[in-house]
Amino acid sequence: MGCNRNCGLLAGTIIGALLAILGGILIPVGNLLIEDAVKKEAVLEHGTTAYDNWIVPESPVYRQFWFFDVQNPEEVMKNGSAPILEQKGPYTYRTRYEPKENITEHDDATLSYLLPNVAVFQPDMSNGSESDSITTVNLAVVAAPVMYPGYIPLMNIPIVASKSKFLQTRTVKEILWGYEDPFLKLVSFLNIDKVVGVFYPYNGTFDGPYRIYTGEDDISKVGTIQSYKNKSTVDYWESYCAMVNGTDASSFHPFVKRNEELKFFSSDICRSFSLQFDSEKTVKDIPLYHFVIPPLAFASTIANPDNTCFCTDMELSQNCTLNGVLDISSCNEGKPVYITLPHFLSVSEELFQFVKGLKPDVEEHKTYLDIEPTTGFTLHFAKRLQMNMMVRPNAKITALKNIKHQFLFPVLWLNETAVISDEKAELFRSKVTSKVQLLYIVQIVLISLGSVMFLGFLIAVCACRKKGPK
Repeated sequence: MGCNRNCGLLAGTIIGALLAILGGILIPVGNLLIEDAVKKEAVLEHGTTAYDNWIVPESPVYRQFWFFDVQNPEEVMKNGSAPILEQKGPYTYRTRYEPKENITEHDDATLSYLLPNVAVFQPDMSNGSESDSITTVNLAVVAAPVMYPGYIPLMNIPIVASKSKFLQTRTVKEILWGYEDPFLKLVSFLNIDKVVGVFYPYNGTFDGPYRIYTGEDDISKVGTIQSYKNKSTVDYWESYCAMVNGTDASSFHPFVKRNEELKFFSSDICRSFSLQFDSEKTVKDIPLYHFVIPPLAFASTIANPDNTCFCTDMELSQNCTLNGVLDISSCNEGKPVYITLPHFLSVSEELFQFVKGLKPDVEEHKTYLDIEPTTGFTLHFAKRLQMNMMVRPNAKITALKNIKHQFLFPVLWLNETAVISDEKAELFRSKVTSKVQLLYIVQIVLISLGSVMFLGFLIAVCACRKKGPK
């Protein structure tokens, strides 16, 4: 009996040890299996999950626009009063639903392509129609003197003759996608397009060409942009500010770490950004890493010296001391367009004195990306930016002579957003999340059960030996 009992206890001890060892072995082996499977599916080549999602995003992408409608236009134009702004929107458009074009594979493990620009209005997701009227700054009247300072003496007559004023009332569709401006129709000496709009021209055009790494040779570079418009830099900034860094933000390399800095390039504003980990988040039962653009990205050179090369005009930027403002006029044909976060979030306080009605809110107006860390796929994001026109007084132009101060005039802000669909989320959970979680559970159960069995039976063996045979 004593032998049988001791042998049984010893066998239990051994089995427990083996289970614990097996659980321990599963950690590196299982991780290697997961890593190998993920890497195969993350490479941008025919037949992989990443490639299929790259051709056309599986989750619908929308652009929501909120306009700033001027409530006191007469006071602004006659007395130079601060415009009182009221937000109207959102006006929602679906974008990025057409497949990439001119896809070309290259010998250096890269792909080149063109990204179609298309936007289709979504009435059921909008608070209003494209025919809604908005009173805002006159884009042509404000931009022309800045773009063509040598012709200022010739501009006032056609501005007055066309009855153009500092403010104008246009439809949502006209402001976004373009309208024929009556002032520009009369200025034949300005050999320019007579159609203006915040995003004109857009529909029917292409962004790119882009050239990105497939990840075939190095999975850590998958999706990273090698060149944009056949160059690794943009022409609008100096030094490192001009570099095209990172991906297009739709995905990153697999096995993203919390402590790393992710980079992405936004062609809308001609620059790259860095993202920092903020928190963990769950979207549709999928654990994600919540990355945000840190406030220092738009900070003055005093707060962030790395932004020195983004400061292109010492006078307008108050010797590069303004926070939260990016001058993108150089990548907008010289038009005085300035980018901020919506409602002047994180912008220097002095800019608020010239406009009224803005209500910045961090949660509502920040840019973020929620990334699934194992695959590196962005499953939920919101890119939020505000378009502003720099307004300058001009005594030689009737429409601008009553303006008292140089200031940023908010036109609209946008939220480009997408979230993984319920159908794709279920598929993702079954193919990725559930399998990873199951492996971790098996590892923990084996290690825990084995350890408990090993210790329990070992203690029993020792106790039996001390007690000795009766």
